[in-house]
Amino acid sequence: MNQLYLVPDIQDTEHSVRLAEEYGCAFEYNDFYSPAVLDAPEKQEEIIAHYRKYRSDFSKDTMHGAFLDVTIHSSDSRIREISMLRIRQSMEIAKKLGLRGVVFHTGRLAGFRVDYYLTQWKEQNAAFFRKLSEEYPEQQIYMENMFDEAPDVLARLAEELNDVRNFGVCLDYAHAALTSCPGKEWVDALAGYIRHIHINDNDLKNDLHLPLGEGQIDWNDFNHLLCRHEVDASVLIEVNGYEAQKRSLTYMVQHGIYPVKNCE
Repeated sequence: MNQLYLVPDIQDTEHSVRLAEEYGCAFEYNDFYSPAVLDAPEKQEEIIAHYRKYRSDFSKDTMHGAFLDVTIHSSDSRIREISMLRIRQSMEIAKKLGLRGVVFHTGRLAGFRVDYYLTQWKEQNAAFFRKLSEEYPEQQIYMENMFDEAPDVLARLAEELNDVRNFGVCLDYAHAALTSCPGKEWVDALAGYIRHIHINDNDLKNDLHLPLGEGQIDWNDFNHLLCRHEVDASVLIEVNGYEAQKRSLTYMVQHGIYPVKNCE
């Protein structure tokens, strides 16, 4: 599904809606992941009511789920408990809105590659997200690389859950570009599991969320890798604000960046 996505601006939703309609984009909501919102049902309803003024069908849309301090694999049962609660709260919001999917982060300690930790991470995440996918069969669940230094650990989890229809990888290509691991290795390792992609630009050193074409990421290489592996995934332009989104869309059209231009 090569649908293109934008992050709507709740403070300027009319502009967001017009831009989305112009380019045929769906929305990925970033309004629900904070603990302050997750602990305030009335605030959730206020946000939902706001967006319902602009659209009645949310079935193509996605949202970013809870990720701040969420650690499913923690050795501390209290931390695991609240982490699972935050994720289920996110899924309940998605279910209420009828969203297509929810994005979560790996939550790993970057660079900490002790065997017991990596095993614990995979086993506990696999067990939890397998169960979660059964509880919410109408929503896709995407696991995004965050500060992961390489794709191998996420790939092992994706392989473990490869039989789960509504679980897949969200490749954040900008995050991958910040590592010493080339984009080719990320796509080679994850291609069979990628269902959703986040893109923005940066200086290859900092997570800047720049408009596409205003940083140092090689977008021709991005295109080549996705096409070579025949990846079929939705893509979020993860930049904020109308102007930055418009510049990104213009760049994608001018340079034929996936999914504006499909592989030939």
